[in-house]
Amino acid sequence: MSQITKIAIITGAGSGIGRAVAIALGKDGWSLVLAGRREEQLIETAKFCDGKRTLIVPADVTKPESVKNLFTQTIKAYARLDLLFNNAGINAPAKPLEELTMEQWQQVVDTNLTGAFLCTQEAFRIMKGQDPMGGRIINNGSISAHVPRPHSAPYTASKHAITGLTKSISLDGRAFNIACGQIDIGNASSAMTKKIEAGILQADGSQKIEPTIHVEDVGRAVAYMASLPLDTNIPFLTIMANQMPYMGRG
Repeated sequence: MSQITKIAIITGAGSGIGRAVAIALGKDGWSLVLAGRREEQLIETAKFCDGKRTLIVPADVTKPESVKNLFTQTIKAYARLDLLFNNAGINAPAKPLEELTMEQWQQVVDTNLTGAFLCTQEAFRIMKGQDPMGGRIINNGSISAHVPRPHSAPYTASKHAITGLTKSISLDGRAFNIACGQIDIGNASSAMTKKIEAGILQADGSQKIEPTIHVEDVGRAVAYMASLPLDTNIPFLTIMANQMPYMGRG
């Protein structure tokens, strides 16, 4: 392995934003560790990355032992880690918050928040001890880290919490040359935006179709954040469909 090759772990790499980021980083010469629950989708992502410099590690970020195995396999293969993209995430059914089950709430928090925390812990242990010391962590926030949609309490709460985690990582990593940033994405076309493209409930009670952006543009944005030297950081970057109603009143 070349000494200048950089190593990235991408969670939720089997589709959507994770896949787009993997492709963009691959084009920039990164070696990739593709993590996700469904191995067949990770294999498909690797094909889009030409299968070069890719390691596939099926992983469930809600399970500490699975997270530990992901990072252990990464170090066995590459001996270091330069980038973690905390991207794995799920949503709960859109329903009034009093109708949500405890299981639905917990699944979202466990995946979106606790999963990012567990991965960050393992990344810190590696990045603090490697030579040269340091690395970068990028968290997938969301427009929901700023404002909610109707009937989105679990997802919105988890993404607001990701913002707090990003700030804590940035502070705690400062002494160890670990940079942390967050990308807040609005309406990037993926499986999660199908309802948005068909019409979704707005704050005023109406149903409206919202515009989306190409997921490839998100991939390039993350690749740019990852390309910066470790003495430079983008703490927060928002990328969104220009006509989405985020900037207007509900």
